[in-house]
Amino acid sequence: MDLIIVESPTKAKTISRFLGKDYQILSTMGHIRDLPKSSLGVDLEKNFKPQYVVVPGKEKTVNQLKKEAKSAQTVYLATDPDREGEAIAHHAEVICSSPKPNPPAGGQSPKFSRIVFHEITELAVKKALVNPGVVNKDLVNAQVARRVLDRLVGYRLSPVLWKKIRRGLSAGRVQSVVVRLIVEREREINRFKREEYWRILVAFTKGTDIFIAELISKGGKKLAVRSRIPLFADSYTVTKTAIKNERQALDIIFNLNEPFRVEDVDTKELSRHSPPPFTTSTLQQSAYRKLGFSSKQTMRLAQRLYERGWITYHRTDSTNLASMAVEKMRQWINSQYGRSYLPPEPNFYKTKARVAQEAHEAIRPTDFNRREVEKIGNRENRLYRLIWSQAVSSQMTSAKFENTKVEISGEDYVFLVRGSRLIFDGYLKAWGGNRRDEERLPLLKKGDVVVPVTFSPIRNFTSPPPRYSEASLIAILEKEGIGRPSTYAPIISTIQNRRYAEKSEGQFEPTVLGMVTNDFLVDHFKEIVSLPFTANMEEGLDKIANGGAEWKKLIGQFYQPFQKQLEKVEEQVGRVKIPVQKTGKKCPKCKKGELVIRTGRFGKFLSCSRFPECRYTAPYIEKLLGVKCPQCGGDVVIKRTRKGKQFYGCSNYPQCKWASWRKPKEISK
Repeated sequence: MDLIIVESPTKAKTISRFLGKDYQILSTMGHIRDLPKSSLGVDLEKNFKPQYVVVPGKEKTVNQLKKEAKSAQTVYLATDPDREGEAIAHHAEVICSSPKPNPPAGGQSPKFSRIVFHEITELAVKKALVNPGVVNKDLVNAQVARRVLDRLVGYRLSPVLWKKIRRGLSAGRVQSVVVRLIVEREREINRFKREEYWRILVAFTKGTDIFIAELISKGGKKLAVRSRIPLFADSYTVTKTAIKNERQALDIIFNLNEPFRVEDVDTKELSRHSPPPFTTSTLQQSAYRKLGFSSKQTMRLAQRLYERGWITYHRTDSTNLASMAVEKMRQWINSQYGRSYLPPEPNFYKTKARVAQEAHEAIRPTDFNRREVEKIGNRENRLYRLIWSQAVSSQMTSAKFENTKVEISGEDYVFLVRGSRLIFDGYLKAWGGNRRDEERLPLLKKGDVVVPVTFSPIRNFTSPPPRYSEASLIAILEKEGIGRPSTYAPIISTIQNRRYAEKSEGQFEPTVLGMVTNDFLVDHFKEIVSLPFTANMEEGLDKIANGGAEWKKLIGQFYQPFQKQLEKVEEQVGRVKIPVQKTGKKCPKCKKGELVIRTGRFGKFLSCSRFPECRYTAPYIEKLLGVKCPQCGGDVVIKRTRKGKQFYGCSNYPQCKWASWRKPKEISK
């Protein structure tokens, strides 16, 4: 009997459905060997040799794997087709081929074969079994390099933060860069100077139709003013008008005189091309925007779909699809929607990621006839429908719109109104049709006289750059080549669990602790938290994966200057104080100090300013001023889940159990 080793029980169960009794399928339940948690686990004297141990709690799994591998004719290592999967396959092969509990890395045994498939279907698995290979040592080395690098940063830099700021803090090679992005954006928002400007909208009629146009020019000069602001990452465009105040707006309205005529009508047919099928990054972004799923939740749901054989492997940077899958998809589109929805040739897409790796397919369903999945939760089903629609629509014809731009003149003033009409849904049909973008206009032609009904001066203020949401944060990480898409979800969870950032109404806001920690790292370890350094390190890891670099050399080039800077900071830099917020109230215990608001591992709390002389503490209840509970009229307080996610609740809990993720709009009178 042959043995097949996979990572998860669900994957094992799916494969067992279409393989006979000649195969035994066992799961490693994730990693079975790793660096120890209680120590560095990297031998600095022996060229960064990793000191692997069996993961605690996996002893029984390891013993079973070794026992069954010993009697098996062939052991097939069928772990996931990425660096982590390759590493698990390597560790399984090493452990099962040695009688020692923690054997050294050895060569590939003839008894062991590596099989790779990107979808868990009968055809894909059986095809892999007749084309076995060996463990890719370059991919293993790339995973080892990342693990060692992250361990060196985390285990050497974190204790420095403990000594200089506060115990329990952590630093990470990518994690700290993510915190810096959030902190820098917050400071860019605070530096931004809002400017007042005014827009003038006029409601015109033609017959019984009413439409609204905006003033765009005066005396032949355009009113729109645009400026581009450079940011820490990317840039931001600010748009306003030259109308600075209400007096100027009212003067313009006072000088508007009839008649108003249609000066120009410009109608064009425009095509909107179908977007590419999902990569890991774009799936996380789209699931957040369309379904409200966090990146962590999206990856967990996608893992379930993959392990059940319903989608292809969900950790990928590629927008390519297998030729066989494209052909089946085109046949399905032709039979279901008709020839007009099928382009003459398959659509191909170029990968936009700065650092793309692994020659995987994009994420797609394994069976296009399955529009929904059965016997599974609603969230998995919603994510599956999203993946199905994106994949199918990627091979359909473009949607066509008729866009109309109408200019209306009144002496020296020109107004503009735009309209849009969907004339062929194309790929939008896979999404159930989409007419939300339509803005229909009445039939207008040059020379038509239109009658103004109302003049509306609208006061506006320029807006600062927005805080990062999960989607926009993932987008900038991918654009800058920071981290890997598969690591985005745990990193975003970590910065919230460590209280470096909080999510409020879907946007990240740095905490005082996050800003202090970031400033310390920027002052003393600037290279660690710089975008170019982190991106270049990712490129180095990719070179290792492709066999173009040696991992120990890469680690050595980083570690020597890093170690010197660690020693310098420990010797020369004093302890950093975390700013506190004063309450203006006396400490009820010592009567001498003042109550201040501090931030701890579990959020904000009240403490005496004379700490450690006075150790008084109390919970801090943060009230939302000017807002009352919509159910009982009590105060609304800001609360947080165990994982640090912010929500709003009633101060009268448990008598009143009202709670909301969104800030209530009811204002107290």
